[in-house]
Amino acid sequence: MVRVICVLIGYVFGLFQTAYFYGKAHGIDIRQHGSGNSGTTNALRVLGTKAGLIVFAGDCLKCMAAVGVTRLLFGDRHPEMIYLLCLYTGAGAILGHNYPFYMGFKGGKGIAATAGMVLSFHPYFIVMGVVVFFGIFLTTHYVSLGSLLVYLGLVIEMVVCGQTGVFAGMSQPQLTEMYLLSFVLAAMAYWKHRENIVRLVHGKERKTYLFKKNKVEQD
Repeated sequence: MVRVICVLIGYVFGLFQTAYFYGKAHGIDIRQHGSGNSGTTNALRVLGTKAGLIVFAGDCLKCMAAVGVTRLLFGDRHPEMIYLLCLYTGAGAILGHNYPFYMGFKGGKGIAATAGMVLSFHPYFIVMGVVVFFGIFLTTHYVSLGSLLVYLGLVIEMVVCGQTGVFAGMSQPQLTEMYLLSFVLAAMAYWKHRENIVRLVHGKERKTYLFKKNKVEQD
């Protein structure tokens, strides 16, 4: 039951669609422009760097806040499985971001929310996430490629950290559950990026730049 509660906590926080509300405040529905996604990359391309950074911060912070609530509620009651519960909360926030019920279940792709989960999960994961994403993005300018490799790194690091005792106090069944959940999250991210993957394979993926104008006419 506690796992369900954590997912629901995350989902409620994830429902705050930063890109949608920011766009509305500036007179547009972000879902009707660019790729149609209510997320950081589309906001960056359509509304500019400032908007992209604000949207990223908002979507990142909502997941961090959800995880913070879970730690406050269950940190003392379930210390042996708090990492697992935080992962369930992060999964809920990503689901809320990707599939908000009040927007017809059409949101973003969950990458900024995932960043919030990584930043609030364990310090080891922060280094991996920052190095992998920005290393790939700043050299290739492919947001999708950086995002997909972060998820691959997340799954690998989860298993490595779990099996080397980083998550002290967790039983092997709990660790295995955490590995499976991280794999499911990665699979969902790859599914959400399936069109991007096809374009990457064919060399047609659109590049994104932080400090120069991005073209938005293509999907």
